[in-house]
Amino acid sequence: MSPLRPLNLINQIDSFPYELDVETVTRVRRCFYTFVFDGETGRQVPVGFVPSKVLDILIKTPASIRGEIRVDPVERTVSVFMGSNEEARSALAARLAQYWRSQDAFPILRGWRDELWPVYGTKGELLFNLERSATGLFGVVRYGVHLNGFVRCDNSSFGIKLWVARRSPTKSTFPGMLDNIAAGGLMSGEDPFECIVREAEEEADLAESFTRERIKAVEGVTYIYVTQEEAGEAGLIYPEVQWVYDLELPEHVLPRPKDGEVAEFNLCTVEEVQQQLSKGQFKPNCALVVVDFFIRHGIITRDIEPSFDEIMRRIHRKLPFPGPHKHESFSVPRQAGKRLQSGLA
Repeated sequence: MSPLRPLNLINQIDSFPYELDVETVTRVRRCFYTFVFDGETGRQVPVGFVPSKVLDILIKTPASIRGEIRVDPVERTVSVFMGSNEEARSALAARLAQYWRSQDAFPILRGWRDELWPVYGTKGELLFNLERSATGLFGVVRYGVHLNGFVRCDNSSFGIKLWVARRSPTKSTFPGMLDNIAAGGLMSGEDPFECIVREAEEEADLAESFTRERIKAVEGVTYIYVTQEEAGEAGLIYPEVQWVYDLELPEHVLPRPKDGEVAEFNLCTVEEVQQQLSKGQFKPNCALVVVDFFIRHGIITRDIEPSFDEIMRRIHRKLPFPGPHKHESFSVPRQAGKRLQSGLA
């Protein structure tokens, strides 16, 4: 396999076509319906992409389970979870997801997490909560956090080395691939900063007080990923926002596997990480986060990378759905998330 350039890595994760690619967009749009929500003014607000295969199962699901739905085959839109408030909509979403899980309707639900993830409206309000493993079935925006760990090293090129995690070989997705030193999904009602502090303690055994004092929030990344089989099920659409953080570690502070998510940590030179990237050894969205780190730290520049401007546009993609897409736009909704109860409602 030819070495992967930074743009090749971005293509792997920001894989949904852009509007300028009319032919591809037209072909892809035959495969999904836009999930719309009726806003306060009666205007339909798009909040997700529902693959046609999911809509087929949705239509066949008993109305007593799924509730009322509206499908417009001309505009290719679908409305679901039409409750009068957030609590009612979340209850409908939970009942449907739990039913599909009991029927083994979709492979992705075998990775059930008992975690609620938020779906936001145009004003940042919480429209409803949805089980984490079911988010890809409706193509709603997913939120997560990623942490880059690095060490200052005068004897290394660019004066730094990076800590690289290797995912556990028993992980259900991307087992054994390389990763950032900590990362995780953002549950409903959870603040990104608090989430990454927790993940750093759970995955890398970094003391909470240490992380709080030293961590630095940087600009997040956004992209739209069309899943492959290694993600749990192919053909699902994941618009994603990842809040990114950098953490400079002293030489004597070593991240260590703690909760079984990580097999090992290795301190690598920039050249070693570049080689790992070129061989496709990183989990795709983690590769994107590393490319972003390299750009911010002057390792990838416009002078040496001919696709620099396209890379910048692609890792900060404008998403077609509402919600907080940058650090400064995030605030925790008043409604705090709860864990789903097991069993059917």
